[in-house]
Amino acid sequence: MNRLFLAPFAALALAGCVQTVVSPVSVTRFSGSEPARLGDGSISVRAADGGNGLEFTAWKQAVAAELARLGYRVVENEVSGQVAEVRVERTALHAAPRRSPVNVGVGGSTGSYGSGVGVGLGFDLSGPPPDVTANRLRVVIKDNGTGQALWEGRAEFSASTNSDYASAQAAADKMAAALFKGFPGESGATIEVK
Repeated sequence: MNRLFLAPFAALALAGCVQTVVSPVSVTRFSGSEPARLGDGSISVRAADGGNGLEFTAWKQAVAAELARLGYRVVENEVSGQVAEVRVERTALHAAPRRSPVNVGVGGSTGSYGSGVGVGLGFDLSGPPPDVTANRLRVVIKDNGTGQALWEGRAEFSASTNSDYASAQAAADKMAAALFKGFPGESGATIEVK
């Protein structure tokens, strides 16, 4: 009987040993004055000024795949009716310094039947918390001829370095899918996508 009672606590203790963090994707979108022009015609995907880093290809491919799914004809290095400018920021956030894995507690009591003293000892088996990567994606769809912004979307989420979304490709796919879900979306509203 005691084994059955302790089983859930043992499972919780082991679950604490492997800690991953993945936040929902926070998405905010803004539509311009001509939403009927969105989702149709040709579009090219390029880096916004200063946004072409080493991992940019993963983000460009993820955004291009979502735009194609929406009905755009994605073109490379050709004259297109619209352009999607992509900016990506990935920031490493280091975990807080770890405290001692051993905790000691002391307690005492007195009463009409005597007094007592107790000592408790606890061990943290979870290991150090993982570092976290904060991801930000911004896409602006513009008219290629006039430069007029037709739509803008921003997405943010964080994932621990030991999660399935630690790689640039996995993070890019998750964020692009969330950003274009329900495209073009309610202008100015912020939603969370899991």
